[in-house]
Amino acid sequence: MKLTLAAVVLVATALLAGCKDADPAKPETTAVPDSAAALTLTVYKTPSCGCCKKWVSHLEQQGVVAHTKNYDDLSGIKARYGISPQYYSCHTAVSEQGYAFEGHIPAKYIRQFLAESHPDAIGLSVPAMPLGSPGMEVEDRFMPYDILLLNKDGSASVYAHISDAAMQ
Repeated sequence: MKLTLAAVVLVATALLAGCKDADPAKPETTAVPDSAAALTLTVYKTPSCGCCKKWVSHLEQQGVVAHTKNYDDLSGIKARYGISPQYYSCHTAVSEQGYAFEGHIPAKYIRQFLAESHPDAIGLSVPAMPLGSPGMEVEDRFMPYDILLLNKDGSASVYAHISDAAMQ
């Protein structure tokens, strides 16, 4: 019995030694997002909108943290952030800085906008729901569209023209 117990202890010790890191000074690393680079948006949408869900998936695939809030009527949300009806789309996202992003805007343009200074802007909009924009993909079909810069005075200008899907 003593010989069997000694053999079990010897085998267990050898197995545990094999699990030990060969370089004990090497720290274990895990991928942790840089909070300074992390982008978080609150997305206001209707509960049944499928393209909004697809747009949120696009954001998440691009590393954006999206908190969705479902409302049956979004007109009050849009009015609160100063979005005029001619710039409406099916959902409204708001950054932690208070900028509004209306519609199917590619994540890279939201990041670009937030990295720039726009003291007179309320945000960006892709009015309506252009075919081929993020969340509105249908096979390989694409309709060129403009991303509009929305200003506090109610005016708008073209922020970016998206002429093909590769620009998204």
